[in-house]
Amino acid sequence: MAARRGTGSTTTGSTLHVPIDIGSGLPVVILEGFGMRPETYRHTATLLAERCRVIVPSLFALPGPWRYPDVLAIFTATLEQLEIDRVTMIGHSFGGGIELGFAARHPKRVEALVFADTLAVSREWVLASEALRHPLGLRAMATKKATSAFVDNLVRHPRQLVGAAWWAFTSGRSEDISKIAAARVPAHVLWANRDTILSRSDGETFARELEASFTVVNAPGDQVIDHDWMFEHPDLFVEHLDLLGLAALAPAGPS
Repeated sequence: MAARRGTGSTTTGSTLHVPIDIGSGLPVVILEGFGMRPETYRHTATLLAERCRVIVPSLFALPGPWRYPDVLAIFTATLEQLEIDRVTMIGHSFGGGIELGFAARHPKRVEALVFADTLAVSREWVLASEALRHPLGLRAMATKKATSAFVDNLVRHPRQLVGAAWWAFTSGRSEDISKIAAARVPAHVLWANRDTILSRSDGETFARELEASFTVVNAPGDQVIDHDWMFEHPDLFVEHLDLLGLAALAPAGPS
């Protein structure tokens, strides 16, 4: 039975709000997609928490403007507060950009990296562009669960979402990719078989430059798997994580 921690913590300005911290064992951090909430990933986190400690911080519930260097520093401080020295990271979509930045700066603190339909090598990110121009128009591109989370964040943290979207749209990731590849950090890229938001070819290039494995995710019966599969199909997501042989998810040895 997964133990629960930290369900009522608040943002202090120096650390991120962490509403999900469940399970025990080696730590796994899930970094949310653009405009999503930690709760969006609770089912996925609960499945994983049967074998490891799962932390899902909020990347948008900040007291001030959203600035990439500040978010990286606050994320790092959050790991310190949680007494996490070495971590496996899973970044979905936008969250992969934060994962990439942390790993490039602290490669020795990373056990493994998993990127699910992530910000990759292109500077022009479709979702961020749409968010800046037509925020509510994203409803046509996202699932019901994703739309609900996005609208809630847009109401609660509009300034932070705009800042995050602008960073995603204008930033480049080539330097960080090179640093991680040079450090030989184990990395894996998972991609939905029909992602309508991010380009598969961009993901393939990202994986190649990162020297990471690249897996196109399919489901039985040729089911269409789209951008939000990480939380829309949590059982399928965990099945694909198991295929990666992550140390954090390895069964416990005999006592």
